Amino acid sequence: MSDEFIRVKNLTKRFGDVTALNNVNLSINKGSIYGLMGKSGAGKSVLMHALRGSGEYEPSEGQIIFRVYVCPDCLWVEPVGYKENCPKCQGKMDFREVDYWNSDRDLFKAIRSRISIMLQRSFSLFGDKTTIENVLEAINDPDMTKSEKAEFAMDLLERVDMTHRTTHIARDLSGGEKQRVVLARQLAKKPMLLLADEPTGTLDPKSADTVHNMIKYKAEEEGLTVVTASHWPTVIRDMSDRGAWLEDGEVVTEGGPNEITEEFIKVEGPSGPKEVDFEEEIVKIENAKKYFYSVKRGVVKAVDGVSLDIKEKEIFGLVGWSGSGKTTLARMISGITEPEEGEVKVRIGDDWIDMSEKGPRGKGRATPHLEILHQEHSLHPYSTVFENLSTAIGTQLPEEFVRIKAKETLEGLGMSESRVESVLDKLPRSLSVGEDQRVALAQVLMKEPTLNILDEPAGTLDPVTKSEVAQAIVSAREELGATFLIISHDRDFILNTCDRACLMSNGKIITSGDPEKVVKRLVEEKEVQV
Repeated sequence: MSDEFIRVKNLTKRFGDVTALNNVNLSINKGSIYGLMGKSGAGKSVLMHALRGSGEYEPSEGQIIFRVYVCPDCLWVEPVGYKENCPKCQGKMDFREVDYWNSDRDLFKAIRSRISIMLQRSFSLFGDKTTIENVLEAINDPDMTKSEKAEFAMDLLERVDMTHRTTHIARDLSGGEKQRVVLARQLAKKPMLLLADEPTGTLDPKSADTVHNMIKYKAEEEGLTVVTASHWPTVIRDMSDRGAWLEDGEVVTEGGPNEITEEFIKVEGPSGPKEVDFEEEIVKIENAKKYFYSVKRGVVKAVDGVSLDIKEKEIFGLVGWSGSGKTTLARMISGITEPEEGEVKVRIGDDWIDMSEKGPRGKGRATPHLEILHQEHSLHPYSTVFENLSTAIGTQLPEEFVRIKAKETLEGLGMSESRVESVLDKLPRSLSVGEDQRVALAQVLMKEPTLNILDEPAGTLDPVTKSEVAQAIVSAREELGATFLIISHDRDFILNTCDRACLMSNGKIITSGDPEKVVKRLVEEKEVQV
C-alpha cells in the first residue's frame, strides 16, 4: 500500500472576490516533513487552515483526502500504514480514503482531533499557569497514569530545552521560550499530523534550531507527519523531505527541497533568517550608586558608579576583598537594596524590570525569579533530602513531577543516578560535605530562577570539596541552563568556574573581563593593602 497520507485535489478557496488558493494539487506521505514555501500572502496559511479543518477555510472547490484507518466502534483514527488493532478499544481498524470536508461530522471531528497546529506568532498558552502545567493540561490520554504523564511532559520539555523553566509562569517566558512550550503542548496531544505555520520566523537561531530538531526527530523516529510553512528557503531546504512553492495561491513547482528552493531563489533572490546574538543580557547595570553614612567614616561609597551586564547562561564572578562593595551590589541586583542613582534592571521573559520600582509590576515581578544561596545555608536535619527539595519547590505540584525534577537537578549537579536514588529518602546527615552543598544548590535550582546568586559558595570548604562544588556549578550551567552570579574572593574557585568576572574595590569596578586578568589584579590589590 502507498505511503501517501494526504492528497490535495484541485483545491480552490475564495474569500468573496479574492482567490486565496487556485487549483492546488499536492501529495504528502506519512512520516514526512512537507514544506510550503512562498512569500507573505502566497496562500500558505490558508492551505494550513484548510488541512486543519478550520470552519471559515472550507474549500470552495476540490478535495482534501485523508488515507486513514478508522475504528468503526469508537472512531479512533490512525494514518495509513497502521497495522494494529484500535489502541483505544482493541477493535478492528478499517482502511478508508476520507473526503475530509465532505465526510460526516463525527468522522470529521475524529480526524480533526488528531491534528495539531502551531500558528505564526501565536503563543497560545495559559499565561497564569506554569510551563509544566501547560504541557500536562495538553495531555489527553486517559490511559496514562499521573506518573506517566509527568514523565512524558518532562521528556517533551527536555527535547525543546525547557526543563530549566518548568515552574516558571508562562507569561514570564521569552518569545522563544513560549514558542518551544507551544510545540511541546502540541506534541503532548500525540497528533498524527502537525501543521507548523512559520514556527520559527521570529526566533533566534538557537531557539529555531531546537524547534527544527524536535520536529525532525518526531518525523524520523516516531513517524509523525509534518506540514511546515516558511518564507525562508534555508528552512525549507534543511527541514523538508519534499515541498511546494506557492505564489498567489497557485503551486509554481512541487518536488524535492533543493529543487524548489533553487527555483525560488532564481526568482526571488537569496534570503535567510538574520543571525542574532542569542546570548542576551539578563542583568544590566548603568552607573549605579549607593552611599551609606557612618559616624566614624563619614560617607561610605559602597557602590560608586558601577556599570556591568550579565548574559543568560553565564557564570559571572563578582570578586573583591571584604568591604569592596560586592555584597551591596548583589543586594541591588536582587532588589533588597535600591540604588540612589543609576539603573539596575533584570530581564524577565522579554521584559526589563527596573529593580528600584516598587510593586508587583516592578521588582515584585522579578524577585521570585532571583535566588540567593547564602554561605551559612543549612538543610533541615530531620527531613529527608527529597523533603528538603520538595519544600523548596512548593507543595502545589504533583509528587511524581517533583521527584523527577529532584533527580534531574541533582544529576545535573554531577551526582550519579545511583547515588541520587540512594540519598533521596535519607536524612542530610548521610551526605558528605560536598553532597550537602550540592543539595543546597539543588534547592535553589529547583525553583528555576532567572539568576542564581551564590554568596561565597567556596566558603571554608576543603580543596577537594571546593573542586566538587565548582564542577557542580559548571555542570548545572551545561545541563540545566542556569545563570550564576558568584560572589567570592577565592582565586582558584573563580578561575575554575567563571566565564567572566569583575573586580570591585572601594565601590568601583577597577577591571573586568577574563577571570585570569581579574584574579591577577586581585592579588595585586591585596599586596598594595598589605
